Amino acid sequence: MNFDFHTHGKLSKKVDFSLDYFQNMVKSAKENGLDGFALTEHFNTRHFFDVYNKLDATYPYEHGYYLVDNVKVFPGMEVDIREVGHILIVADRDTLREIRMQLEPYSSKENFIHFAQLFELVEPYEVLIIGAHPYRKSTPLYELDQSLLSKLDAFDLNGKDLHSIGIDENSQLVYEFANSLNKPVVGGSDTHHRLQYGCILNELERDCNTVNDLRDIILNGSYVVRISENLHEKVQSATEQKAIEKEMYEAMTNK
Repeated sequence: MNFDFHTHGKLSKKVDFSLDYFQNMVKSAKENGLDGFALTEHFNTRHFFDVYNKLDATYPYEHGYYLVDNVKVFPGMEVDIREVGHILIVADRDTLREIRMQLEPYSSKENFIHFAQLFELVEPYEVLIIGAHPYRKSTPLYELDQSLLSKLDAFDLNGKDLHSIGIDENSQLVYEFANSLNKPVVGGSDTHHRLQYGCILNELERDCNTVNDLRDIILNGSYVVRISENLHEKVQSATEQKAIEKEMYEAMTNK
């Protein structure tokens, strides 16, 4: 099973969720060899609950995922923390909604939840929790309290950072840091645009239907991270096209 642990279903946090846009994303994911992905939309995106409400109304939900054109879409979100960092949470849809409702008071920048508080919040639930892009300059997760970082299930080898920092340099930084905490590393494209799918993926040794299946795969090391030979081309093309489409969207909505 080829899987991506970090994806977005919207062009940006400021736009509404569009089924047409999302369906094109899934089509591209499938064309790039993915059998499933975690939909880790930003927790403070515009109208967050619309994303899952529309998925509920459109697609069958089985075990712990939505089945979209034979691609397994696992519910998730990307959470900002006060100490400056991003945390990916993957869970079944009811659990995800419940956690997101509890995060409502922390949805603005001045009120982001503290790292330790986030662990306290999710502790009662079955979730997969991943430290996103730990060496990104704007969100240097690696600088935070190691006793808290060690509670994460894994760290994200991120497509955007592999492009901007460099494949060799970023890979070395992330793997050495994760190894120092005895934690695994998983690949995430961090795509907001269909062209970025496939820049990095994880070959899982078996099929997964629940968040616990995904967590077991990671903790048992039953997977291989694959970086595309075309990573730079994919990320650069997606970045350029995303900027064009955002400009077009803003021009239309400001009329």
